[in-house]
Amino acid sequence: MQLNPPLTLKQVTELLKAEFDGDPGFLVNGINEIHMVKKGDLTFVDHPKYYEKALNSAATTIIINKQVERPDGKALIFSDDPFRDFVSLIEKFRPFEPANGMISSTAIIGDGTIIQPGVFIGNHVIIGKNCIIHPNVTIYDHSVIGDNVIIHAGSVIGSDGLYFKRRPTHYDKLESGGRAVIDNNVEIGACCTIDRGVTGDTTIGCGTKFDNHIHIGHDTKIGKNCLFAAQVGVAGCVVVEDEVILWGQVGVQKDLTIGKGAVVLGQSGISKTLEGGKIYFGSPAQESREAMKQLALVRKLPKIIEKMD
Repeated sequence: MQLNPPLTLKQVTELLKAEFDGDPGFLVNGINEIHMVKKGDLTFVDHPKYYEKALNSAATTIIINKQVERPDGKALIFSDDPFRDFVSLIEKFRPFEPANGMISSTAIIGDGTIIQPGVFIGNHVIIGKNCIIHPNVTIYDHSVIGDNVIIHAGSVIGSDGLYFKRRPTHYDKLESGGRAVIDNNVEIGACCTIDRGVTGDTTIGCGTKFDNHIHIGHDTKIGKNCLFAAQVGVAGCVVVEDEVILWGQVGVQKDLTIGKGAVVLGQSGISKTLEGGKIYFGSPAQESREAMKQLALVRKLPKIIEKMD
């Protein structure tokens, strides 16, 4: 999530009422969680397991709950609860805005686009030219839809991501301040759900086609000309490269990559990064030929056991 205009380190720490180590005039250009950071961004870390990852990341301002030596070229903000302070910044710069109608007065809708009855379009949404948005679609604030996009009935674009911190008595929500961005010539089936990014963008690439009942998690990047069959579920922070096919009921775990041109057969479970240009099957998914051989051997087990008896 970019800040426009950027803030100085002193301005941020005044908002948080926190101590800091660094040049008070040091600029903070954006607020991003660790998976999305780039130079100029602020992020947070609150667990020793991830201190080194955060301190050595591209982020140049880090909210941290330990006094540590400041890396060169970076700024540190010291907090007893970095998660709480990070969320407070998202709420400050991307606050919830109540709707002022079924189609917000701040929405921008391109020429030739058809909006069917019952569609909700939130604040600051951008929809391109020659789109068809079917009944009862919900498009949350700040979502971006390209040209020639079709979204079928009941789908939800830009809902919050599933990102919570477990406390001793409850779960604290990391408020979603990112966007859902859908490129040109995409078709989204009925009753699909695409979460916005937590701090960045969830993106669906040009020409990609979704069947019905598909879920895409926060900050996931879907490439161009992909094809997903019904009931595919993709977790957060996944990269799906161009021309990938996921057949029905494929499940994809978080934080992995599916390479260009991969095909994953129905009901497979993807638990690790897959190389492109191959066909996969099973749970955990493996190359389909090997998986089919294993299934054939399993079917022979009763006869093998019978012979042994």
